[in-house]
Amino acid sequence: MLRTSKFGGLGIALVSSLAFGTSGALIKPMLEAGWSPAAAVTARALTASLVLAPLAAVALRGHWAALWRGRWRVLGMGVIGVALTQLAYFAAIQLIPVSTALLVEFLAPLLLVGYAWARTRQSPRVRVLLGCALAVGGLLLVIGPGAIQAVNPLGLVFAFSAAIGCAIYFLVAARPSDGLPPVALAASGLFVGAVMLALLGAVGILPFTATFGELPLFGSVAPWWVPLLIVAVVSTALAYVSGITASAALGSRLASFVALLEVVFASLFAWLLLGEALSALQLVGGALILCGIAAVHSDRTPAEPALPTLDPGVRRETMV
Repeated sequence: MLRTSKFGGLGIALVSSLAFGTSGALIKPMLEAGWSPAAAVTARALTASLVLAPLAAVALRGHWAALWRGRWRVLGMGVIGVALTQLAYFAAIQLIPVSTALLVEFLAPLLLVGYAWARTRQSPRVRVLLGCALAVGGLLLVIGPGAIQAVNPLGLVFAFSAAIGCAIYFLVAARPSDGLPPVALAASGLFVGAVMLALLGAVGILPFTATFGELPLFGSVAPWWVPLLIVAVVSTALAYVSGITASAALGSRLASFVALLEVVFASLFAWLLLGEALSALQLVGGALILCGIAAVHSDRTPAEPALPTLDPGVRRETMV
C-alpha cells in the first residue's frame, strides 16, 4: 500500500473514532428519557442504514451483484459487528461496571495481534508489544483505574464476547472488497443488524422501550427524533463508513489501535456536552494511547494474516 494511502487511512480512522466517540453524549439523553439500550441501538442502526441507502445505490452504480458476492461480509458486519457485539456489551453492563466492560471490549486490538501471531506463527516485534502495553495503559487511565476490580465472571464473559465481536468487525472491514464499496457494506450491514435486533425485541428476548417527547440537546430541548437523527448520521453512518474505509487502507491491526481513541473522544464530548469532568489522568491516558498507536504504526512487518475464506465462490483480491 502506498505511503500516502496509509496516512490518508490514518486520517479517516481518526474521523471514525471521533464520530463513534460522539455516540455516548448524544444517546445518553435518550436512555435517561426511557429508551432501552436495545431500542436505541436498533433505531440508530436502522436510521443510519436508510440514510446511507441512496449513497450506497450511487456507489454500486447498478452492480448489485457485488452485494451478493459480499454477502458473507455483509452478514458478518451486521450479525457480529453490529448486533451481537452490541448485545454482548449491553449484557455485560447489566452485570459489571461500564468502565470494566469498556476496558475488556477495547482489548480487541490485542486479540488481533494474538490472532496474527497464531495464524502466521511469527511473534510480534518489540515495538508492537510496546504499543500494546502503552495503549492498554492509556486506555486504563482514560476509563479509570476503578475498572479493575472483582466483578461478576459472567459479566466478564459477555464483555470478552463483545471484544471478540469488535475484533471480527475490524477483520471483516479489512477484507478485500471484491467490488463492494464501504458505504454499501455499511448500509447493508447496519440494516441486517437492525433487523436482527428488532426481531429479538419482537419475540421478547430484548426489552424494547421508547419515549417520544422532547429531550435535552446542547443546552436546549429538541424533539426525540433530532438527537436520534444526529446519532444515526454522525455516530453511526459516518462512523461505520469511515471505519470500514480506514480498515481497508490500514489493515485490521492498526485500524483497531487507532479506534482506541474513541474512548478519548467520548470523554471529551462528555465534558463539552454533558459537563462531565475531564481529569489530568485521562489526558495522560490519551497521550499514552497515541504513543501506542505510533509504536504499532512504525512497525513495517505484515500485520494481516491470511483470513479463512468465508465463501469458496468469492473471488479474492490482493491488497497492495
